[in-house]
Amino acid sequence: MRYEHIRQEAYEANMQLPRLGLVLFTFGNVSAADRSQGLFAIKPSGVPYEQLSPASMVIVDFDGKTVEGDLRPSSDTQTHAVLYKHWPEIYGIVHTHSVYATAWAQAQRDIPIYGTTHADHNTVDIPCAPPMEDNMIEGDYEYQTGFQIMNCFAERQLDYREVEMILVGNHAPFTWGKTAAKAVYNSAVLETVAQMAMHTEQINPNAPRLKEALIKKHWERKHGPDAYYGQ
Repeated sequence: MRYEHIRQEAYEANMQLPRLGLVLFTFGNVSAADRSQGLFAIKPSGVPYEQLSPASMVIVDFDGKTVEGDLRPSSDTQTHAVLYKHWPEIYGIVHTHSVYATAWAQAQRDIPIYGTTHADHNTVDIPCAPPMEDNMIEGDYEYQTGFQIMNCFAERQLDYREVEMILVGNHAPFTWGKTAAKAVYNSAVLETVAQMAMHTEQINPNAPRLKEALIKKHWERKHGPDAYYGQ
């Protein structure tokens, strides 16, 4: 019973991924954290979504060690653990290989802020972390992926509480949020923005970046001190 709430949260969030078209087969995972216990629930590795249940979610601590569960946790568990351990204000993490976001990651490109849909959620280009160094690849790969993400944010002076998404170069996207559901929302937004940006460049390879006045307006109307979007 101690873990039922995060198992349920992780299960519901994982089940959203195929519904939103963000995963194929088992290409993705969501975790949900309980910081009072220093634990998170995460999808088991390689189990088809239609076979999942709340009880099948694996309980793991912030050092990546399994606390409870009969199945192996996601192969990306160490990445989730690193981010939870070092970024204390996130409670949910999503990793997918959604088509458009992954294409930008494989191209090793940030997603430029071309329009107001992007600006509603970020005031910067969506960052793409550089491909991992060989010595990191040869070590604990999934563990090092967490540091690959954090290093990119540190180098660019980005705040994980404001920019809740990243592309990992040559790999795929990660998103996070205050809940597992918000992390899934961010994953869906990232995929949509990635698709829009690709089509923008197809229509006009010289499309300009959104001007600062519109970036500021669209961000602040949803997130600023005088926000008026929504109820």
